[in-house]
Amino acid sequence: MIDIHTHILPGLDDGAPDWDQAIAMAKAAVAEGIETIIATPHHANGTYLNEAAVVKEAVARFNERMATEGIPLVVKTGQEIRIHDDLLDAWGRQELLSLADSRYVLLEMPSSRIPSGIWDLLHELRLMGLTAIIAHPERNAEVARHPERLAALIEAGAYAQVTTHSLLGGFGSKIEQSSWSLCKQGLIHIVSSDAHHVELRGFRLQEAYRRIGQQLGGRFEEIFRQNATAVLFNDVIELVEKSTKNVSLWDKFSTLFRKC
Repeated sequence: MIDIHTHILPGLDDGAPDWDQAIAMAKAAVAEGIETIIATPHHANGTYLNEAAVVKEAVARFNERMATEGIPLVVKTGQEIRIHDDLLDAWGRQELLSLADSRYVLLEMPSSRIPSGIWDLLHELRLMGLTAIIAHPERNAEVARHPERLAALIEAGAYAQVTTHSLLGGFGSKIEQSSWSLCKQGLIHIVSSDAHHVELRGFRLQEAYRRIGQQLGGRFEEIFRQNATAVLFNDVIELVEKSTKNVSLWDKFSTLFRKC
């Protein structure tokens, strides 16, 4: 499996605070079947600044440590970039990173609203050959009230990533309901952990995929898995069709048997 949104680099943000926790997270990822993760420390969110050079150096050290520890996990560079007025200029100053050197950039909106300037930003990014992936829109209050506005962002060329903990109830029932609703409407394209800590906010990626297969069908699960791979290899992200019917009992059983 591939996880495109994690906070595993030690000491850079509110994720792993030190090497002990980072290594514990790496071992947990491998135990779950994750082979490659993209490290996406917070950047420009008002609390943390993790510019490109800092992240590249931290990822290089992390991969060296993985080799020393004998942990079969590959870590790639990235950032979770808060949308801010200086974003395009910061890209020009080479302070920002795409995900694993792909065309895709992971953007975080404020939790309360959709920024008014996001439309111009998406347009400018497209002109630069970049494509936005909106991180955890299910946790955005405006999207929860008006999912059609996320649909408009997707029409404008963005993609959306849901968090495993949101799907599995880790942020409460309202966000859980919003997450599944967005998936059913075809407004989610990628599933990722947003992992911060082994116990408090671990990966749960395998569990989330299993639930998706049970609730929405094997085709949804397959597309979500493929799209994570597409990000890693700079390939095309596949759109998800809207789901308007319940998953058959046979589909639920066949999903379970595929995981055995």
